[in-house]
Amino acid sequence: MQHDTFDRILAILCSVLDAYSAVLFLPLQEGEEENGKGNHYIAASFSLGNRVDLYTTVPEGRGLVGWILRNKEPLLVANFDQRQNHLGYYVDNEEQTIKAFMGCPLHGARGALCLDSKRQYSFSEKDQKMLHLFADLVSQLQTEKAGQQKKDLTAKFYAALRAVYFLRQTHTRWADFLHNFFDLLLSVTGFTYATLCTLDAGHESFSVEGESSPLLWKNGAPPSSFPLSAGLVGWVFRNGTSVITGGAEGAPETQLVGKPCETPQFQSLMAMPLVIQRRTRGVLCLGSEAPMPTCDMTSDFVRMATEHLSLFLENLYVKSHLRDMHRQMQSSPVV
Repeated sequence: MQHDTFDRILAILCSVLDAYSAVLFLPLQEGEEENGKGNHYIAASFSLGNRVDLYTTVPEGRGLVGWILRNKEPLLVANFDQRQNHLGYYVDNEEQTIKAFMGCPLHGARGALCLDSKRQYSFSEKDQKMLHLFADLVSQLQTEKAGQQKKDLTAKFYAALRAVYFLRQTHTRWADFLHNFFDLLLSVTGFTYATLCTLDAGHESFSVEGESSPLLWKNGAPPSSFPLSAGLVGWVFRNGTSVITGGAEGAPETQLVGKPCETPQFQSLMAMPLVIQRRTRGVLCLGSEAPMPTCDMTSDFVRMATEHLSLFLENLYVKSHLRDMHRQMQSSPVV
């Protein structure tokens, strides 16, 4: 819907300033980067021809558009010389017909609005002021869109946390609770795999308590215990610190629990410690085989969900400890 709005704005801009093409560049979102950070894609365009390359990306610093993106300053080229300047958003040598160019950065939205013409000296400083007004309008629309997206994301995570809170009331069996807890986290965050590992009684190894899909459990049975030196999970147990790897560029090769249980090479991973009685007694892991963005709101949600799980398990631990003490008192002889 918003792209249609941008297209109409650019059409009006071309008509008002008698231009050949108007092109809007916006930054690639995290997870869409192809050749490193700083690339911008064509979010909208209007042209009197059909030679604009809608699939091109422009990195900061390359060509006239890249110069605007890097320096965040306006640019006016009244007499365009292809031997010295480069646009980079046309196909089939259409750029050779361009004789004038101007563009300006978007404030706050990190992008650029560009205009060109097939006539020399067709743009003036007055035209550039008009271009700034249109750029301010686009920036405002982008800011409103970002604000609405943040509100929607906040509402989604709040609803998910509320659902996590009520899980233990609707699923009294531990296995059912854990299965639904995994499903809820995966559906909200976009990760594809979840597992919970717990510290063994001797505090020298850990076991796989459960997982969302059978990667570690073979034939329905959990594997044997792992030493605390094994894999990413062991590191979190030893250090009591969360680990978030991956993002748009993917993660380095990491063993989740070490050999002999091989898991897929997760490109994005989150591992959160569960602290009970001031000791890391569990590690919750989320993984994805594809690189995926993990914004602060996502990590905060997973962290809060993990803390709720820690509190739930701590309550179970205290209740179990009290039951054991009660049995010992009942079995002890009265002096």
